[in-house]
Amino acid sequence: MPRPILATIHPDALRHNLARMRAAAPDARVWAIVKANAYGHGIERVFDALRGADGFALLDLQEAERVRALGWRGPILLLEGVFDPRDLELCSRLGLWHAVHCDQQIDWLAAHKTQVPHRVFLKMNSGMNRLGFPPQRFRAAWTRLDALPQVEEISLMTHFSDADAPRGIAHQVRSFVETTHDLPGERSLSNSAASLRHAGDLQVRGDWIRPGVAVYGSAPDFPEHDIRHWDLQPTMTLASRLIGVQQLLPGDTVGYGSSFTADVPLRIGVVACGYADGYPRHCTTGTPVLVDGVRTRLIGRVSMDMLAVDLSPVPHAGFGSAVTLWGRADDGAVLPIDEVAAAAGTLSYELMCALAPRVPVVVG
Repeated sequence: MPRPILATIHPDALRHNLARMRAAAPDARVWAIVKANAYGHGIERVFDALRGADGFALLDLQEAERVRALGWRGPILLLEGVFDPRDLELCSRLGLWHAVHCDQQIDWLAAHKTQVPHRVFLKMNSGMNRLGFPPQRFRAAWTRLDALPQVEEISLMTHFSDADAPRGIAHQVRSFVETTHDLPGERSLSNSAASLRHAGDLQVRGDWIRPGVAVYGSAPDFPEHDIRHWDLQPTMTLASRLIGVQQLLPGDTVGYGSSFTADVPLRIGVVACGYADGYPRHCTTGTPVLVDGVRTRLIGRVSMDMLAVDLSPVPHAGFGSAVTLWGRADDGAVLPIDEVAAAAGTLSYELMCALAPRVPVVVG
């Protein structure tokens, strides 16, 4: 019998979350972001659930080929554009749209021989200071692109640094609007947080929204808001079972480093899950876990293949009891991945993407 750990991808939740994001920006089209192998969910596993989107946005050509191989004939956007001039040949062959964020990419386009002009998304660095042309150079880049016969249409895009934070997005929106106000072309500004928190602002909404982590059941501004607030559903469940039970006396310790010491008699369960499965090693005592759908806590240090949980809230639990590390339990109880990530001092993105290859994955 295989080790009792399993990740389950929930297509119904993916469809729900995509619909939720579309409802947040009803006048805009929606990119389904499937970079990083669909945030660790698997492009092939999420495709059917997300094919209601208007396009797929991703990072590299291999991912684009996988989406085309699944039968998608609509728009596909390379969010970072091409990394080599030879990539433009595949863009032509697969009909890919691609971001342009630097002079080198414009030079490559100018030298590219193609019978089919490209659709490009010219990116502005409006304050994120990662990729894109700064406002003072943006219009010159647009003029260069507009003069190229290799370019059919230019859309305009930027990315927010603080849509989920107190600083907000006003300074970036102002920069983008002031610079592009009289330029033609569709606009794409909003990530998950901007789409949910600023949905009423038409300038922010633009023509295309780019919701990422919200589609995968994570609140983009946790802990200010959780998934219940935004009406999002978990799309990945990591589950296992108890493979052992121990009875502690006061003074007994748990795990490597004896980081937990019992101060009262305590019954604990040992779970077949550890950091080699992708569960964060930095989770400490108090991290929430569900046992038979009942919320309890992790205790002690996470090992490579095991972790321990407090069975005080679930006295009926024993060998073989179901454990939900994140996601939804069989009885419908939900443990948002955001809570586990926060306990590890990280973000849900990292947990989703870090699921280990040794963990079996099913769609259900």
